[in-house]
Amino acid sequence: MFDTARADEIRRLQDRIRGMQRTRLADRTLPTSEALAELLPEGALAAGGSYVVDGSTALALELLRGPSRAGSWCAVVGMPDLGLEAAASAGLDLERLVLVPQPGDQWLSIVSALVDAIAVVLVQPPARARVGEAAASRLGARLRQREAVLVSTRAWPRAHARLSVTESDWAGIGAGFGHLAARQVTVASSSPAWQGRTRSRRLWLPDATGAVSLVAARAAGERTAVSAPLRALG
Repeated sequence: MFDTARADEIRRLQDRIRGMQRTRLADRTLPTSEALAELLPEGALAAGGSYVVDGSTALALELLRGPSRAGSWCAVVGMPDLGLEAAASAGLDLERLVLVPQPGDQWLSIVSALVDAIAVVLVQPPARARVGEAAASRLGARLRQREAVLVSTRAWPRAHARLSVTESDWAGIGAGFGHLAARQVTVASSSPAWQGRTRSRRLWLPDATGAVSLVAARAAGERTAVSAPLRALG
């Protein structure tokens, strides 16, 4: 009788633990842009994860927009050209944004300290800096402990996913006149979770309203709604 009661107690405890784990795992993602969801292994930013965004500040900021609007604190480190106006235009909540434009040689220590209190940290490591496996592992442990997210604009060991702009077309220029109104890009994403496969999506970055969105499928031969795209360099 004692053994049966003990077994029942153990099963109840196991069920409770499994329930807590499911709740915890469900909470271990941060909302991000709907346009980018299919380019991320979990469909969102995984708490404790690190990501690389190559070649596009606008794309990196789009990853932060969802968490920021949901009430999370965000930080941007090592991007002196990014001001408050640009951050606001990208949809970030300035009341929950920390900017560290010139972190100097202590940039990694600053990022590590920010992770203790900030949900998402966007960092542009110095051009000559190389993040080693040991340093990335230590910061990764802190990210997992705090359930924070790191987004880097340069290479980062063991990143959950790497996003990069592979094609870019501006729209809005007519026959020698007009203004650049919107940009279409192809964003490619690679992740260890996809076992060598790459995903890509065509996005407005931004569209004519300044938002980031998926480019809708169009009939063959149909041009984009904004006339005459101009292929961007770089």
